[in-house]
Amino acid sequence: MSMPPKPDLIRAATIITGHANADFDCLAAIIAAGKLYPGATLIFPGSQEKNIRHFFIQSATYMFNFKSFKEIDPGSVTTLVLVDTRQRSRAPHIEAVFNTPGLVIHCYDHHPDTDEDVAAEKSVVKNWGSTTAIIMDEIMARDMTLTPDEATILGLGIYEDTGSFTFASTTEHDLAAAAWLRGRGMDVGVIADLMTRELSSEQITIMSQLIETAQTHDINGIEVVIAEAASDQYIGDFALLVHKFLDMENLRVLFAVGLMNDRVHLVARSRTPDVDVGKICAALGGGGHPYAASASIKDMTLTQVREELFGLLYSQINPQVHARQLMSKPAVSIEDTATMRRAEEIMTRYGLKALPVVAKGSKRCVGVIEHDIMDKAINHGLGDVPVGDYMIRDPAVITPDTDLYAVMEIILGRRQRLAPVVEDGQLTGVVTRTDLVNTLVKEPARIPEALLPERKKERNIGGVLRERLPKKLLAMLQQAGKLGQELGQAVYVVGGFVRDLLLKHPNFDVDLVVEGDGIAFAAEMVRVFGGRFKSHPKFKTAVVILPDGQRVDVATARLEYYEYPAALPTVELSSIKMDLYRRDFTVNALAVHLSPERFGDLVDFFGAQRDIKDRVLRVLHSLSFVEDPTRIVRAIRFSERFGFRIGGQTDRLIKNAVRHSFFHKLSGARVFHELQLIFEEKTPLSCLRRMQDYKLLAAIHPLLALTHSKEAVLLEVENVVNWYRLLYIEPQPQVWLLYFLALCTGLDAEQFSIIARRLNFSKRVAGDMAAMRQQIRDTAQGIYNWEYHKGPLSELYFLLEPLPLEGALYLMARNPREPLQKYVSMHLTTLRHKRVEVTGNDLKKLGVEAGPRYADILRRVVGAAIDGLAVCRSEQLELARRLAKGEPVAALLTRPPSGERCQLPETDPSSPA
Repeated sequence: MSMPPKPDLIRAATIITGHANADFDCLAAIIAAGKLYPGATLIFPGSQEKNIRHFFIQSATYMFNFKSFKEIDPGSVTTLVLVDTRQRSRAPHIEAVFNTPGLVIHCYDHHPDTDEDVAAEKSVVKNWGSTTAIIMDEIMARDMTLTPDEATILGLGIYEDTGSFTFASTTEHDLAAAAWLRGRGMDVGVIADLMTRELSSEQITIMSQLIETAQTHDINGIEVVIAEAASDQYIGDFALLVHKFLDMENLRVLFAVGLMNDRVHLVARSRTPDVDVGKICAALGGGGHPYAASASIKDMTLTQVREELFGLLYSQINPQVHARQLMSKPAVSIEDTATMRRAEEIMTRYGLKALPVVAKGSKRCVGVIEHDIMDKAINHGLGDVPVGDYMIRDPAVITPDTDLYAVMEIILGRRQRLAPVVEDGQLTGVVTRTDLVNTLVKEPARIPEALLPERKKERNIGGVLRERLPKKLLAMLQQAGKLGQELGQAVYVVGGFVRDLLLKHPNFDVDLVVEGDGIAFAAEMVRVFGGRFKSHPKFKTAVVILPDGQRVDVATARLEYYEYPAALPTVELSSIKMDLYRRDFTVNALAVHLSPERFGDLVDFFGAQRDIKDRVLRVLHSLSFVEDPTRIVRAIRFSERFGFRIGGQTDRLIKNAVRHSFFHKLSGARVFHELQLIFEEKTPLSCLRRMQDYKLLAAIHPLLALTHSKEAVLLEVENVVNWYRLLYIEPQPQVWLLYFLALCTGLDAEQFSIIARRLNFSKRVAGDMAAMRQQIRDTAQGIYNWEYHKGPLSELYFLLEPLPLEGALYLMARNPREPLQKYVSMHLTTLRHKRVEVTGNDLKKLGVEAGPRYADILRRVVGAAIDGLAVCRSEQLELARRLAKGEPVAALLTRPPSGERCQLPETDPSSPA
């Protein structure tokens, strides 16, 4: 039984609306359609352009009685008039209406057909410059009456979508409609004001970024300009800025990519039939026509959009390579009922890393089994289970006509080891990584920007290297570059070393990346420099330890590699860009050339310099935190360490990862390692507060969530640690341990045990920590009792002496009462450094047998020394002698301190008294 509508909802039989993020053409088309459907309710779809929003609020609300769909009873709608789009996905504001039984849909649009177009009873679609002109054609045919205000608004829509009749998409129909409107009072002065407003300071900043970042790329013979801009908030009129830029530079094809807040906005313009920007934007979730289009992309980073855009451009601008030219046939396959052991036999025989799986008795592809999965299954005793149990189900498949970019997206982007080629539902062949890489190596011009980037306008920071690096380290980097040149390999220093160099933060941890064989390069380094190295062949990395102790990590830059048995070749394609793309944040994806002819050239594919300048932290791709949730903690560490803000989109991706509980999947050891790194930062408390804001501490375990009492203890720990550091005394504490103890403030023994298990502590470590927590509590109680009874100073010393340094410092933080902090401070700065001048050798000479008496006597001597009752060697030796002989010592220990007491004649401890 359906619920009756709320009494405050409006019943509307016919509604008229357009696409979300409406432009003037969409708004004007809605109003024009209102003339054709008297009594219909106009629904404004919303817009991010400030001029549209202001114009609507000031004029359209009153003149045309627009409504928000939230005011409408969806069940009352029988007819939907959709203008300037036919795609359901572009009208999310009226999603509830599409499911209404018996709904009649009428469409007016000037965009090309797409697979998403809704089924409509009436569909007026013409390849004109504006949708408003299409609706105007019917208004003109009926010779309907318009007011001057209506004529001006409709004219505004036509002017905007034709670029004031300068776009190649402009038709004679657009001009005719504008002429007709001019005859009905269209005010061209108002239109000129709205179309040519002065730019705001924010818009000027964005325009400057577009000009500065614009690069021209030759893609299959067509010059395409790609420009980028970024802002933490949405900047209105981005499309207008793009149009102005297009005119200023007289460009033929322009793609402007703007990261604003938490999404990427793409605006594209084309003045050539060779580039259909409508299709390209549609592939990214947007839309438009061949000459003007846009997309608003929420689930991709700026880097990903750029890479996807290059791939689409290479694919759609005169594509020439298809799967049929790449594929191997017939395909070697295996049935889903065959065993894992059988899969191993086939892969070994043919030297394969993956097999397409077909349904038993057919050639219908149902999955892919990869060598790694098969190998692990057999190692776990699952060699006799069917392949179908562990295969990758529903793999991405292609047809012989699939273009090169789509194949790259599957094999390189999705990391599916092979792409099954299916024709008429039957497996006819496969495209492997080797097939793809061989094609790219033979014809490098076909490799998109994602794989073989242009390296223009590289900044040289050789002077910065010479200015900020120690001479010895600089010489080592220069020699490494020369060594790479001799070996025919490009060598780069990468990552945090480069980032910190630009930030003026000392960091001499060197990471080298070699476009070649990193292990062979490491071996050559040791031959030239001396020292030693350890390699990790599986990852093609090595660690070099030079004679002076300098550690150098060496990695191989590789796109992918496909290892065959020894009889077959190993195919590799190295690329520094793909190595950097694997990293976590843009600011860490920097490299510097070390080869002599290019020494100091800065390689920045992902806008790291801009982000460093803007002090913003951004991830490289939208699945970054899904693939490795520890990057969330890293983002917090880096942002707090460098005073960076976390970008809007990165912030949203962090929240998504936490909301979907990806952090729960991490092992306790990895989580604890990240917490240790947080605790060792200069400002751990601010990091923990950020983690609390993201609900990350509770995601690790609810017992770790911050409370007011925990924050108070953590703040005291910070104060105590800073105080102790200023003493410049040894030893230094394990700071992470203090912060961890503070984070566990208020937990009882059972709760602490739960945390220890979550963080995968060994029994020994968990036991030691639990014992320290109890020892700290007992010591605190002992100090309170000592203070109450006004005990001797030595008693305080013996209370605190067994406590580790970390325990003593935590005791100060946990009990911020001034007297207690004063007592612990006195112990750490004075008492614990007290040394007596009597040793075990002295006791041996006194005839004391080795055993517990040694410790007892020395303890009594230490106590007397601390209390000022045995302040020099002679007094301490006399006390030890009497204690050894069992003689009374009360008189000796109760005499008032006096300088004369140290003049006692020193006796031979081996002789009788």
